[in-house]
Order: sequence, then structure tokens, then C-alpha cells
Amino acid sequence: MDLRQMEVVVAVAEEGGFSAAARRLHVVQSAVSSTVRALERELGTPLFHRTTHRVSPTPAGHAFLPAARATLLAAEQARAAVDLAQDELHGEITIGVMQGLYSGIAAALAGFHREHPNVVVRLRQGPALQAPQALRDGTVDLAVTALDTPVQRGLTTRLLSREEMVLVTAPTAGLLPPQGPVTLGEAARLSLVDFSPGWAIRHEVDRAFRAASVERAITFEVNDLLAAIDLVRHGLGACVMPPSHAAWFPELPVRRFTAHAPSWTVRVVHARGDLPPAVAALLRHIGQR
Repeated sequence: MDLRQMEVVVAVAEEGGFSAAARRLHVVQSAVSSTVRALERELGTPLFHRTTHRVSPTPAGHAFLPAARATLLAAEQARAAVDLAQDELHGEITIGVMQGLYSGIAAALAGFHREHPNVVVRLRQGPALQAPQALRDGTVDLAVTALDTPVQRGLTTRLLSREEMVLVTAPTAGLLPPQGPVTLGEAARLSLVDFSPGWAIRHEVDRAFRAASVERAITFEVNDLLAAIDLVRHGLGACVMPPSHAAWFPELPVRRFTAHAPSWTVRVVHARGDLPPAVAALLRHIGQR
């Protein structure tokens, strides 16, 4: 058994199929299939259930994956340690990011890339609630998430930013007072554009309205920030979002809340203990933003 075999098995499990794994690894599908079969023969058991629509790990495959990921990580750390001794970092980093990307991440990545051009950084977008599990599974090296939840065992977090969300409206919003802050109750009387469940913004907005005992009806539910803003711009509703997001659309009025404003708390999350040198270097760049 070798590292390449482990890498192929992990890719098949994470991508859900041999073709997708081959695309990820930049090889032909037959090479992936033959590698998996050879390892299954060596281990004496199938690692995957194969159907026409989906490939999924067998119980043996589920048992193999955590050890394979740990071995691949250890090998990457060994390579990174040698690179670090030569003052040069290599390897790959996968960052879990939420929908509604944290505005500071692009600048941090640009600075990191200038300093360490041989490190490949991949972004994997998904619901904020999935970030802790992805870290424990080893499918991401660190995550940037806006859920203000307690730290889970084995993980550590660092605060990046904290804001109170605002209400973004069309240039004319007749149901609101002409100026000044608004209440959640006043916002609830408007047609509201909201994001899909699983978005960090939606999670915090739901929590704020519940805490204030205010019922609201969602007129439009979207999975894209630009789509939400386009609906607002055409006078079809108002949208609650962080002010750092609202600042991207300066032509639209922004109203603060008098009380109970949803919070937007962005944190970087990673595993406790020693980190690979490339991950530690990227964290330093993110912390500077």
C-alpha cells in the first residue's frame, strides 16, 4: 500500500465516483479504477459499493478513510517541514468557506500567494453548519464561518470580525419611517428577500426574529447575494445582511435596527494542536486582515 493508492481512495470517496475522482486527480478513469481494485485485492475486501449512479464506501471503506487521510496529512507535513527548512513552502490547502464569502479572505489569499506561490489554495463552499464536521473529517484544513456558536471539542477559533446586520431597501420603502433606525417589527411588515436555510445570514436572522418574538413572512428565498440585491433594487422587497456586504451596493439605502439586530460574527476555525507550516502561514495572513 502506498500514498498514491490512499490519495485515490480518498478522492473517490469525497467525489462520489471514479470519473469525478479522475478529473480531480488529472488522470484517466481506468487508472483510478485499477488503483482501487489493486488496493482492494491487497486488503482482501471491497472498499466501495458500486452502482450505476453512485459509488459509496463499504464499512471497510469507512474504516479505511480516516487513517488514509491522517497518513496523507502526515506525509504532507513531512514534506512541508523539509520545505520550511529550505525557506520554501509547497503543498495544498483547502479552506471551507460559507456562502456570502467573508470580505477579508480574498485580500489574505492574495498576500499569501505572493509570499508562497508554490502552495495551491482551494476554496470549498458550503453551509456554515457543515464546517466543523468537514474539519473533523479532514476534508478542509481550516474554515471561515459566521456562525457564533460554541467551540466544538478538538477545534479552536479566532474572531475575525463582528457586525450588527442592517436592512437594505429599495430607494423608496413607503412602509418604513422616512429616516432613522427601524424595528424588527417594522421590517417584518415589508416583503422580505431572504437566503436559503443553511446560509449563515439566514441562521442569524431567524434567530434574531425568534428572540424578538416577531413573525415574518419571506416573499423571496434565494441562494445568491446578487440575486437578492437585484430583487431589492427593483422594489420587490428588503433584505437583512451584514453592513460589509451592503457596502458593495452603495446606491441602495441602509437602515440600522433599533434593537435585537442580527449579529454577523466571522471566525476562522481549525483543529487544535500543531498545524502544517503552510496552514499556519495562511492563518497569519488571515489574522492580519
